[in-house]
Amino acid sequence: MGTPFFVTTIALVVVALVLPLLVWSRIPGPKFVRFATRLLMLLFAQAAAITAVFVVVNDDNDLYDNWDDLLGTGNHVTSAAYLGADGTGGKKLEDLPKVVQKFTAVTDSLMGEGVRRTQLKGAVSGVSGEVYVWTPPQYDDPRFKDKKFPVVEVLPGFPGSAKAWFGSLKVNEQLKPMMERGEIQPFVIVAPRTTLLGGNVDTGCANTPGKINADTWLSFDVRKMVVDNFRVSDKPKAWGVAGYSAGAHCAAKLTIAHPDRFHAGVSLSGYNDPAGVPSSLTARTPDLRRANNPQRMLEGARTPPHVALFFSGGELDGYRAGMDVKKVAKPPTTVVVKKIPAAAGGHNTAVWKEQVPEVFRWLTKQLAP
Repeated sequence: MGTPFFVTTIALVVVALVLPLLVWSRIPGPKFVRFATRLLMLLFAQAAAITAVFVVVNDDNDLYDNWDDLLGTGNHVTSAAYLGADGTGGKKLEDLPKVVQKFTAVTDSLMGEGVRRTQLKGAVSGVSGEVYVWTPPQYDDPRFKDKKFPVVEVLPGFPGSAKAWFGSLKVNEQLKPMMERGEIQPFVIVAPRTTLLGGNVDTGCANTPGKINADTWLSFDVRKMVVDNFRVSDKPKAWGVAGYSAGAHCAAKLTIAHPDRFHAGVSLSGYNDPAGVPSSLTARTPDLRRANNPQRMLEGARTPPHVALFFSGGELDGYRAGMDVKKVAKPPTTVVVKKIPAAAGGHNTAVWKEQVPEVFRWLTKQLAP
């Protein structure tokens, strides 16, 4: 995803085009050697062009963060102990030692200004990964020195980079002027790593016994780290989670599963059935598939969770999933569903980027520090 590699791919394309023009008729040797050399030059040109296009698409959509993510060789799990139904292992936030993290400023120009990065080792989940945090303009304003801010965790699709909401959706660049004008609340935006397992496996943001505790990573460890290091509220009413595609599925699921941690969830072009992603770990058994379906979770809830949900998407790309959830939701659960016209552009970051202002206007009405 770095600029040097992108420039290298462009240079290789130029070389691949110019080289045959210069040496095509000058290749020495027998006929077979000349034929093989020319074939290799053509294959090199094709490979260079495909690589350059892939890098452009990857940069635009923040699909893969590094070579390990692309090749499926990365693994961010140090342990995966069973942590019980609520994913805490019987631990409470207030009983655990304070998590003190070192943050460094992100210099990637594609992510805009004000984003900080830390490497977090989840004490409860056994997951390790990077977390990006952006604070609103009011955060460093002396007039707000005693204010605690609401928080929104933002999740990408799969495959997807934790950088995506800053890089592709430009969430910080879009929201900063809106916050300065007072159109929306000043939120702290948190983007944790969600690609956690090797083999190109989607965790579904769930706890899967013996495999991974992705739910605990997102809803407990990351949450505690942010509370311990930033001037934010720890009340559920002050926390929301938003995602697109596979991240949308996660946002709805985490909000419904943990009303004691999140109050609002935003699902952009999401789905209910984990089998919506063929590589989903939670789609491999009937029990996990049912337990991680937001619609089924609401249907089976003994007490309807006091949460607010926002769904948007095309007819077959999030809208029906939202309507299915709305049909089974009972007060105090509230559900808003918006249909995106087919002409809007389909399942891509450009469509979700356009929805960022509307999403945070809705979150402003739902969350309170």
